[in-house]
Amino acid sequence: MDDSLNRAQRDAVRTLQGPLLVLAGAGTGKTRVVTYRVVHLVRNRIARDRILAVTFTNKAAGEMRERLSSLLKAKRPGRHQPLICTFHSLCVQILRRHIPVLRYPADFRICDGHDQEEIAQSVLREIRAATAALRPGDLLHWISRWKVGGIKPPRAIEHADSDIEHLAAVAYRRYQRTLKTRGFVDFDDMLLLTDEIFESRADIRRQEADRFDHLLIDEYQDTNIIQYRIAKALAASHRNLCVVGDDDQAIYGWRGAKVTHILNFRQDWPDAKIVRLQQNYRSTGSILAMANRLISFNAKRHAKTLQTERPAGPRPRILSYRDPEDEATHVVGDIQRILRKPGIQLRDVAILFRTNDQPRPLEAELRRARIPYILIGGRSFFDRAEVRDLLAYLRVLASPDDDAALHRVINKPPRGIGQRAVQTLQNAAVDGGHSLWHVVQQDELVARLPVPAAAAVRRFRHLVEGLAEQSRRHRPSRVTAHLIDTIAYRDAVERGTAEPLQRQARLNTVDEFMELAVQYERSASTPSLQGLLDQAALGVRQEESEKDVKLRRNALALLTLHSAKGLEFPFVYLVGLEEGILPHRKSAEAGDDAVDEERRLCYVGVTRAMQRLTMTFCRTRRKWGKRRESVPSRFLYELTGQAERADSSASMRRSASERA
Repeated sequence: MDDSLNRAQRDAVRTLQGPLLVLAGAGTGKTRVVTYRVVHLVRNRIARDRILAVTFTNKAAGEMRERLSSLLKAKRPGRHQPLICTFHSLCVQILRRHIPVLRYPADFRICDGHDQEEIAQSVLREIRAATAALRPGDLLHWISRWKVGGIKPPRAIEHADSDIEHLAAVAYRRYQRTLKTRGFVDFDDMLLLTDEIFESRADIRRQEADRFDHLLIDEYQDTNIIQYRIAKALAASHRNLCVVGDDDQAIYGWRGAKVTHILNFRQDWPDAKIVRLQQNYRSTGSILAMANRLISFNAKRHAKTLQTERPAGPRPRILSYRDPEDEATHVVGDIQRILRKPGIQLRDVAILFRTNDQPRPLEAELRRARIPYILIGGRSFFDRAEVRDLLAYLRVLASPDDDAALHRVINKPPRGIGQRAVQTLQNAAVDGGHSLWHVVQQDELVARLPVPAAAAVRRFRHLVEGLAEQSRRHRPSRVTAHLIDTIAYRDAVERGTAEPLQRQARLNTVDEFMELAVQYERSASTPSLQGLLDQAALGVRQEESEKDVKLRRNALALLTLHSAKGLEFPFVYLVGLEEGILPHRKSAEAGDDAVDEERRLCYVGVTRAMQRLTMTFCRTRRKWGKRRESVPSRFLYELTGQAERADSSASMRRSASERA
């Protein structure tokens, strides 16, 4: 095993005791080191189930589990295998064991974005907040921002700087109370409530920490303050904490990630060993030379220089165009020439951009040139109507008192329970202080409906009871398959969709949902319906699965710099390198720390390229209908060794723009 590792990688793999920081530069084989280190622990007689490895995405956790199963010759994950999971998945498991100490029900439900939106709307109505003053989406933004920062409702008012934030702080308190009353936990609560339990109950904190002897955290530079505290709590006693990451790729400050966690690791763990992975296996020498030069302008970083044994390759190009339309025409034309070369496929090419409005002219030109492409973003798999329907059914089987889910499926597919009948039942539920399901079970209340509707409600009740009974005896995939057949969901999709291509796409979504259940069972040690629902709820907030599906296609990738992290392409076009775009205007105005993060974002873009890197900027852009002169990004000057020219060039161009 060690023969395939370089000296630094072997050092990281073989260091088995005490705090360890592995600084893994871009393209240096981080994933190999992480998996081999777990294997080395097992081969040194560390019990498999005493090893915990935490990642940030379901995709990363799944890939690590697969590699470890192969290396450890494990047929399938089980109780006596290393626990490989995301932070949020880990916290859900902890909450399932201990959340009653916070006066939440043990069978709490994870609410999705639609549930959150409904609760936010309800709360804003309660406090009589005008929609123009604070929209539900804005409220949820502020609540999430406070939660990832570890700020609970009583303290939010202290952090409110404007009237809108004060209003949001008042609504935050009611929002959290509503969640708790309904037995709901939102995405950010998974971390926040775990931290609250650890803080208030030392016995539970010790109990959870004592489950493991080794803790490994991947992408440590992306941890927020709550994740950081949870990690310290779990590792405090055994001190066998290995964190892997790269401060030069810390680009999620806007999500609450703190680059200081990886920068100050040795302050937290004074006896920590630091191993630097600097041998890059991805990019040519000329690309790395520019990347190293660029990132050296960040003063707050761990010193490291990427090296490669690959040839220097072609020098990265910097091209200037008249405007975004001209940029799109020439970039797509250049891509067409590349694609004519033998052996080069569409998936070998990526166009990276900073802001969401940049792709418009590029998409138009790609369509004109008939080049298939994928745009990372758009509607999530979990937002599709079919997925929301089937998840709602499974939620009802797990907990019939889930009113939101029951409302969605009570007449879907249509079964003769009209809106008026549903409203009658709902009114009875509100009047009696009961759930909708409680009313559905009361024959004397159902009998008040028109005879056909009453009969339909009784059939629906028997349907749910029968499926719920099966869900307690069979695996989730079998329950899901039986559900789809029993309610004739595929038939309903076919009847309700006239256009053939759309019909097939919707049927494919049903099949993908079945595959989701099967994949969950393969990765779970003890599969359950609640476990499937928990994983799906986590997936709603993790965009990785949708991105992966798209990237499997043989198509050109058009994606944001943030979405590009972790990916690599032989040919990369980094477009729109101008002041105000990269670095973004808001970051440039916010100060040095914000600009440093934008520089790291540019560095991520540069280091995605394996063979050929092209960077472009426009000399003019339209703003408010007027053509205005653009300023080349300071990063272009920095990565070419001309940083001293950046300030003078910017001031000259601003003066010209003002005169225009």
